[in-house]
Amino acid sequence: MRIAWDQYALDTRYTPEPRVRKFAMRSDTCTEFDSGKGTKASGVRARQYSIRYPFAADAEMLELESGTRLSGATSDLSLGGCFVCTRRTLEVRTRVRAKLTHKGQKAKMLAMVRVVKPQVGVGLEFLGIDRDSNATLLAWIENLGKSR
Repeated sequence: MRIAWDQYALDTRYTPEPRVRKFAMRSDTCTEFDSGKGTKASGVRARQYSIRYPFAADAEMLELESGTRLSGATSDLSLGGCFVCTRRTLEVRTRVRAKLTHKGQKAKMLAMVRVVKPQVGVGLEFLGIDRDSNATLLAWIENLGKSR
């Protein structure tokens, strides 16, 4: 790898591309945790990212495979997912049925655990959401965007 860089550095025609921040797309290597089995890199992949807003809502999760129930509170919210602070964590790629409750309004969705932070919580990616819950989620995010 060092040799390839040196060749570019010596080539006078080479000009590095300007660094421009991209907000809609981000590529990086994701690290996944397998509860005590260490970490593994899942490779480089492109992901769509949405703006995350600080957001506190009660969260209830039902793991679909085992029927385990977890509860916690969200710390942030975006159109694509949220982070739920919970004492117990789940495995990466676990599918859950999640219900978020904020000021009497509820949003239900199918989600997958994408990030695990032991003893902190889990990051959820929303996979499916019904029409009413989607409207509620959009209203929450719209209000959060106005308050910035």
